[in-house]
Amino acid sequence: MTITAESIHAAAAILAGQVFDTPCLYSRTLSEITGAEVFLKFENLQFTASFKERGALVKLLSLAPQERAAGVLAVSAGNHAQGVAYHARRLGLHAVIVMPRYTPHVKVERTRAFGAEVILAGEGFDEARALGLALAAERRLSLVHPYDDEQVISGQGTVALEMLAREPGLEILLVPVGGGGLIAGMAVAAKSVKPGIELYGVESENFPSMYCALRGETAQCAANTIAEGIAVSQAGALTLPIVRERTRGILLVGEGEIEHAIVLLLEIEKTVVEGAGAAGLAALLAQPQRFRGKRVGIVLSGGNIDPLMLSVIIERGMVRAGRLTRLRVELRDLPGALATVTACLAQANANIEEVHHQRAFTNLPLQTAEVDFVLQTRGREHVEEIVRALGAAGFHARVHGA
Repeated sequence: MTITAESIHAAAAILAGQVFDTPCLYSRTLSEITGAEVFLKFENLQFTASFKERGALVKLLSLAPQERAAGVLAVSAGNHAQGVAYHARRLGLHAVIVMPRYTPHVKVERTRAFGAEVILAGEGFDEARALGLALAAERRLSLVHPYDDEQVISGQGTVALEMLAREPGLEILLVPVGGGGLIAGMAVAAKSVKPGIELYGVESENFPSMYCALRGETAQCAANTIAEGIAVSQAGALTLPIVRERTRGILLVGEGEIEHAIVLLLEIEKTVVEGAGAAGLAALLAQPQRFRGKRVGIVLSGGNIDPLMLSVIIERGMVRAGRLTRLRVELRDLPGALATVTACLAQANANIEEVHHQRAFTNLPLQTAEVDFVLQTRGREHVEEIVRALGAAGFHARVHGA
């Protein structure tokens, strides 16, 4: 088998009624922000909250009876694991999932909830993969590769078929890239339907594996990324030539840009995505001039994010926007001084979240104190208004830290 338009259409027929044909919707607000016509493909609304179950199911259904009886093994940072585990249970297959030790707890527990045998091993995906391959050979389990498999790639390509069926006017597709299974399948599918369409892959700067592979370079990967779903240090052998031949290349985005995209999607679209799922929007926000005036489809590839991580991202996003700020105020260390400052803040409509009163750890003169206020505000202009109001009341105030 090779990955062709026919294999992807065959995968679509297999998946019909078994995975969700997720919405592909126009975002008016994101379009206004970026200058492009933005359409979002909500793959985070799949039952396992990721596109990965498409390829997983196509692969499982392709196995011979004796292979099904023996069981399957997958190595995954989370989303592929859940897709394999869920559909293996539906089909009555035993599934063993090897996951890196530091996979987010939410992904580990959901995979276990689908009845899979979960083994946490290895510091990252590559170590987990090596251990998984050895275990598959030892127990004679069929390997369900997360991206370097023709059946899996064909299944992932059905995302593009759905997007272009819903929005045939799309001119550009922005696709998160780890090993490349999603973009490879989508590129084959999209080009078969609309040869002139352009595809860009998006990777985290911390894991630029496909970006470097296209240049013949060895990727230097970081220890981690908020987009752990695309934290793959080596591009797929099957996917690399397809990406080289059928896409416009890879765009890199930083960690802060991914965080910003997560917060925007939550605030504007009321949808939760993980780091990998926000990568496409992060690229559009980082390079709006490249896509201005174009009809751009963005795949929100997954929504499995740890709630605690999400809460930190939201808070950091509020800091970046100036809606959560820390002011350091100098005042005389006299009775009533702190009450006067808080009254001034109340008059300026600033909501006090935290107060830290410091006398000892400061170089200010005696009988002078520093007070740090963490404030909820309307934004940066409001912060400037607050500083001016405090100054008019006789208090020196400055924004402290990030």
